[in-house]
Amino acid sequence: MNYKNTLKGAGLLLACTALTATQAFADFSDGVIRIGVMNDQSGPYADNCGPGSVASARLAVEDHGGAINGTPIEIVIADDQNKPDIGVAQAMKWVEQEGVDAIVGCSASSIALAVQDVMREREKPYLVAGSATTETTNSKCSPMTTNWAFNTYTLAKGSVQSQLDQGLDTWYFITVDYTFGKSWQEDATRFIEAAGGEVLGSTLHPLGASDFSSQLLQAQASGAKVIGIANAGADLANVLKQAKEFGIAEAGQALAPLGLQVNNVHAIGLEATQGLVVSAPAYWAMNDETKAFTERYAAAFDGRTPNESQLVTYSAVNHYLKALETAGSDEGVPVMEAMRATPIDDMISDAVSIREDGAVYRPMLKVKVKTPAESTGDWDYYDVQGWIDAGDVWPPLSESTCPMVK
Repeated sequence: MNYKNTLKGAGLLLACTALTATQAFADFSDGVIRIGVMNDQSGPYADNCGPGSVASARLAVEDHGGAINGTPIEIVIADDQNKPDIGVAQAMKWVEQEGVDAIVGCSASSIALAVQDVMREREKPYLVAGSATTETTNSKCSPMTTNWAFNTYTLAKGSVQSQLDQGLDTWYFITVDYTFGKSWQEDATRFIEAAGGEVLGSTLHPLGASDFSSQLLQAQASGAKVIGIANAGADLANVLKQAKEFGIAEAGQALAPLGLQVNNVHAIGLEATQGLVVSAPAYWAMNDETKAFTERYAAAFDGRTPNESQLVTYSAVNHYLKALETAGSDEGVPVMEAMRATPIDDMISDAVSIREDGAVYRPMLKVKVKTPAESTGDWDYYDVQGWIDAGDVWPPLSESTCPMVK
C-alpha cells in the first residue's frame, strides 16, 4: 500500500513552473558542488544516522547523475563526535576553506544549534535531518535552516497521546542529561499536563550510559503508570533491554520511548520493543518507491535497511539538488528561496511545503512495533496504523517565537 498523501498533482504543477525559471547558465563557485554530511560516525548515535546517512546522500547525488548542469557533486563527511566545539570547527573549516556549499546535519542538538549559527552568518543552507531540538525552527530559527525529520515536539506528542488514549496518565521520566533530553521531557510534560495527567518525577543519566539500574529502580518506586524515556541511540537500547530484564512491563508499568527508529528496534529486538507506539516521518516499507530505494540502499551499504533519518536525508539532499538546478547557482540565498518555493515531491512526500519557520511540514506515520509472531523477518517491524496530519503533530505557528513567522 502507498501511504503517501495524494496531493501530487498540485506539486507537479508548481515544480514545473519553478523549472521554467531555471537560469540558462550555471554559476557554481570553484567548479564543484560540495555537500557536507555531519553527524556521529562512530559513537552512541552512529547507527541513527552515521555512515547510513552518507549512503542516502550519495544515492540522491546518483539520482541527479552526479552533476548539476555539468558541475560535479561531491559528498564530504565529518564525525562531530557529539562535541559542539568539534562540530563548529569543522563547519567553519568546510565553508571558509574547503568550499562546502551546504551541510546536512544529524548531530546532537547542542551541535545543531551551534552549526546553525555558522551557516546563518555565511548564508549557507543547513539541512537538519535527524537533530531533534525544536529551537532550530523556533526561537533560534534561521532563513538558511530547514528541518526534514522531526523534533522533540512532534515525537513527544505522538508517544504521549498514544499512552493517554489508554488512560495512562501518570508518568516518570528517564532522561539523557543534555539539551536534547531535557527539551524532550519538557515538551512531553506539557502534553501530559494539558490532558490532566501528572509527572511524578524524573531522573537524569549521562550520554553513553551503560547501566540504568538506578534510574529504573527509581521509576519503579514512583508508581507511575508510564515510564517515559527521553533518550536515543545506544542509550535507548540499553535502557529498554534492562527494563526487559527487570520485568517492568510484566509488572504493569508501560514503557514509552518518546522517539524510536527502526534501527533501534532491530538492535534491541522485538521481545523488548513489541507494542510500542511512536510517530515516524517515514518507513522503508511505506510504499513501492521506498521499497525500491531500500534495495538500492542495501546494495550500497552492506545489506542494511534505511531508518527514518536516513530516508529523510535522501529527501533533503534530493530537494537541495533540485533547487540548485532551479537557481542555476550554489549561492545560499537564492538556493534557499528555490527550496522554499518548490513543493517537496519524492518517495516519502507529496507536495509537502517548507513552513515559514523552516519546518518541512509533512505528516507523520503512526506505527506500532510488531510482536515476534507478527513479523515476517528482519526489518519487518512496524505495523503502520495510519497518518497523523501535519497540523496535529507539528508545533502551531500561533505558538512560534521564530522571528520569520509573521
